[in-house]
Amino acid sequence: MRKGLMRGGLTKARAAGCALGAGLLWTAAAQAQQISDDVVRIGVLSDMSGLYADTAGRGSVEAAKMAVADFGGQVLGKKIEVVWADHQNKADVGATHARTWFDRDGVDLIVDINNTAVAIAVNNLARERGKMVINTGGASDILTNEHCAPTAIHYTYDSYALANGAVRGILAQGKKDWFILGVDYAFGKAMTANVTDFLKEGGGKLVGTTFHPLNASDFSSFLLQAQASKASVINLANATSDTVNAIKAAHEFGIAPRQTLVPSLLFINDVHALGLRYGQGMVLTTGFYWDRTEATRAWSRRFFEKMKKMPSMIHAGAYSAVTNYLKAVQATRGDDGNAVARQLKQMPIEDFFAQNGKVREDGRMVHDMYLVHIKKPEESRYPWDYYKVLSTIPGDEAFRPLSKSSCKLVKTS
Repeated sequence: MRKGLMRGGLTKARAAGCALGAGLLWTAAAQAQQISDDVVRIGVLSDMSGLYADTAGRGSVEAAKMAVADFGGQVLGKKIEVVWADHQNKADVGATHARTWFDRDGVDLIVDINNTAVAIAVNNLARERGKMVINTGGASDILTNEHCAPTAIHYTYDSYALANGAVRGILAQGKKDWFILGVDYAFGKAMTANVTDFLKEGGGKLVGTTFHPLNASDFSSFLLQAQASKASVINLANATSDTVNAIKAAHEFGIAPRQTLVPSLLFINDVHALGLRYGQGMVLTTGFYWDRTEATRAWSRRFFEKMKKMPSMIHAGAYSAVTNYLKAVQATRGDDGNAVARQLKQMPIEDFFAQNGKVREDGRMVHDMYLVHIKKPEESRYPWDYYKVLSTIPGDEAFRPLSKSSCKLVKTS
């Protein structure tokens, strides 16, 4: 009987072992299959036809596709797809695209979103649906403050970091009295607030502010107000063609270079459109410059072959964000938004775009920024040779510290 019991016990043990082994295999297989719809879908939501299209737009789509191709076109054995839509710089249009992507089309990640009003709407949807958003194009630092979300990451730059570098750099030249000419929507208001705060901290003085419509056709009345203020500095809290047109008009009216123009947000593409004749000598902050290192040059030349222009920091940020998102999907063995966001907050971010990068609990991706000035025409040695890097601003100094954050995700105790 003992012999029989022993054989029976062994049989049961083997059966239990087989069941356990099968269960483990099933669990491993299930973990490997945690890709919704068997496809990882990445949506590029950008301005494809308006004033912000050149610095983001189709270039961001191409950067995302380059990242997917370099990753091998699949993750965890599942296909990666890139889709895109034009938000038209309208919050309701952008929200409609994002809602459709999340609810019907199985999009797992949205990138770019180069308009603050659109970005706020998309962050709200991401929070409700537990979907990933990596904002590589929007500027306002309110996206990681009052509009932060557990699955939303602000990646490339923000208004705080841009204002930080530029204001400190110009104040160091002894130019203390400023006038701000900003665009009249969320980004312009956020940038104006950031510049004002840094002026106060640095002993500067704001002598006046005015706001112009988005995509303004005439800057004369706004610039005359700035001229009448007799401020040493006219800060441009706008972007792309609005910045370019304001700078050209300031030169035509003889306002510059008598009063120093300081753009808050200027892309390499804007300098290309503006020309070094108008741009020379201006100081600005950027998150990326194509000609900074061998690695930035190598990737940028690949981008140039496809787009016939050098990448903006939004384009480079989109490539980096998609690549690191896919690494996080691979590490978590799934595309669940909350899990992937947690993984990204544990990973170091280090590539040709981001040095010393890390994603904080508020969703801010902290990385080194660069203070640059625009070269004189005679200093430029070849096409797109526009910047001289004056200094590297460490990420922890460039971006708003967590101690000043108003994000509800930040632990205060």
